[in-house]
Amino acid sequence: IHSPIHTLIHTPINKGIGLAIVRALCKQFEGDVYLTARDLGRGEEAVKILTSEGLKPKFQQLDITDVSSITSAAAFFRETYGGVDILVNNAGIAFKRKSETLHPQTLLLIMDPVKDNGRVVNVSSFMGSLALNLCSEEFQQRFRSEDITEDELVGLMERFVEKTKTGEHKKDGWPELVYGVSKTGLTTLSMILARRLSKERPHDNVANAPFAPLGAGPGWVRTDMAGDKAPKSPDEGAVIPVYLALLPPGATEPHGCFLNRMVTVW
Repeated sequence: IHSPIHTLIHTPINKGIGLAIVRALCKQFEGDVYLTARDLGRGEEAVKILTSEGLKPKFQQLDITDVSSITSAAAFFRETYGGVDILVNNAGIAFKRKSETLHPQTLLLIMDPVKDNGRVVNVSSFMGSLALNLCSEEFQQRFRSEDITEDELVGLMERFVEKTKTGEHKKDGWPELVYGVSKTGLTTLSMILARRLSKERPHDNVANAPFAPLGAGPGWVRTDMAGDKAPKSPDEGAVIPVYLALLPPGATEPHGCFLNRMVTVW
């Protein structure tokens, strides 16, 4: 990996798996490591935490719900470094009754400055696999299909949202796991993008992981979202995303799949 730079996209930035990923990359990656957050104060606080540990992260403000913010950040990395070598997308949160998901176009904008032979790691969740297994057989077949398109995926996710609004989602073949379904969508999108990149850029090794086009599952980690009874610490949860981010140049696997406990499960 050349012209070292790493961009981490996640919320919240000052704790949990995201902070642990930045910490590990600062220790293991020989280059500039950037963390991003929509909230300037949180981002600066995260930098202070890691600086106090003797690490040297950099900060770039970024709101992944704002196209102009994404475009501005992408332009900064292109102009400053010629692009990014590693992108870890750790944006996500579990809502009690609703969920925000990344639209494919948003993710493509985030990926825009990634260089050839770069890495993209989408932090997904084993909850995505669980939710998928609770979907109807019809939905399972489509999500797992190798010919599913971005447009079809968007349609499926929008269908889920609309059915939940009327309380008809279970009858329609969806589970109650809103967060899980959002991660099903993220993992599926990562695989779609992996297949697309393999076809359009066969000589580039841009790996996405749910951990795009590759997927990573950190497991059940002790965070504000997952609770304090989870068996893994944030540092332990960062192991798989960091492993995928630091795959050696020329590595062809894993690619376009979902890893959990270092095992391909989807």
